[in-house]
Amino acid sequence: MFKPRHAILYLLCGHFSGVIAFPSILTDMNWKARVAPETSEQPNTMLPGKRDAFETTPNGSTILWVIQDTYQGQTFFDTFTFYTGSDPTNGLVTFVDQQTAFNSNLAYVTTDNKVVMRGDNTTWLPSGVNRSSVRISSQAEYNMGLFILDLDMAPWGCGVWPAFWTLGNGEWPWTGEIDIIEGVHDNEHNQVTWHTAPGCNLTQNTNFTGTIVQTNGVDNLQCNAYLNNNAGCGVTEWSRASYGPYFDEQAGGVFAMKWDENGIAVWSFYRAAIPQDIVQGEPNPSNWGEPVAALSNQGCNITQYFTNHSIVFDITFCGDWAGNSYATSDCPGTCQDILMDPANFVNASWIINSLKVYKQALLEVSASSATRNNPIMKLEITGWIFSVVVFLHLIHVSL
Repeated sequence: MFKPRHAILYLLCGHFSGVIAFPSILTDMNWKARVAPETSEQPNTMLPGKRDAFETTPNGSTILWVIQDTYQGQTFFDTFTFYTGSDPTNGLVTFVDQQTAFNSNLAYVTTDNKVVMRGDNTTWLPSGVNRSSVRISSQAEYNMGLFILDLDMAPWGCGVWPAFWTLGNGEWPWTGEIDIIEGVHDNEHNQVTWHTAPGCNLTQNTNFTGTIVQTNGVDNLQCNAYLNNNAGCGVTEWSRASYGPYFDEQAGGVFAMKWDENGIAVWSFYRAAIPQDIVQGEPNPSNWGEPVAALSNQGCNITQYFTNHSIVFDITFCGDWAGNSYATSDCPGTCQDILMDPANFVNASWIINSLKVYKQALLEVSASSATRNNPIMKLEITGWIFSVVVFLHLIHVSL
């Protein structure tokens, strides 16, 4: 006859064996499903040995970045439009159409899938004649996202003014401009800049590692494009490997721009320092440390001032920045004079491995959803209920 003590022993053994048998599986399931196990850690806390710390929303959902668009290799130029208008920054440049760029080797893709765009470095020019170059814009428009550019080389040289940026569709500057890579001559420090309509401001208490650009010794905190000759609000990177010859000597690297309703932040990594999550195609900005530059929603309504942006690459010469700063650049002669000799532009090239755009995906991480969606948790709960039922039945039979 089955005794009550047997039933109690059966229940305890069955329950504890279930608890003992599954913890490693549960942990593994939680990790692979990106479901956070119950813990006393605060959200976004990064601890030594912890594989990942993900961004979270105020309601506790985990933010993942999933691929939206990939620009690389032989199809890179298929979804870009070549701009042929005059340079709005008054550069001494002629932007050529797609066919001219291809025929002149100003834009092409190598056999090993490197995307090349460059200024003309073969033609001697008479004085006063513009140098040919390229400017392209993505056909796709974006409202927020994570933009990751992997490149071997960015243009530089006396009189050279390249930029990798995004530009809003509509009347400038009312839909915003984000300059992710920009510099002139053989500078060593990249400058990140925002240009907007009046009312968007950079906040000094935002955490970033760069230095705010100044005009006459005063921080340019107003991104208003109508002030300070369109200086915008800019941040200069601290790293010598973020622009110019030293960046290229490091075999290039990666620039990343995260744009969401909370702000716009930029990171840069030279080749040897690229985070593994970027290499693996699973970017997680929470693991990258402080950005080099950041515009917070504390001083700027991001969704109001930045809308419908295309991605732009260009190389111009002289103009409002490179021309006006030429006299203090340690470059020889004048910007107009140096423009004539093609040998001065052998480094005026983009060499791009890939440009990837990621979009946000939210993952529920509440305890109820974890239980509801985890089959192992369901199994353990079902086993416990079954054990209780059997226990009560055996007690009833033994009485």
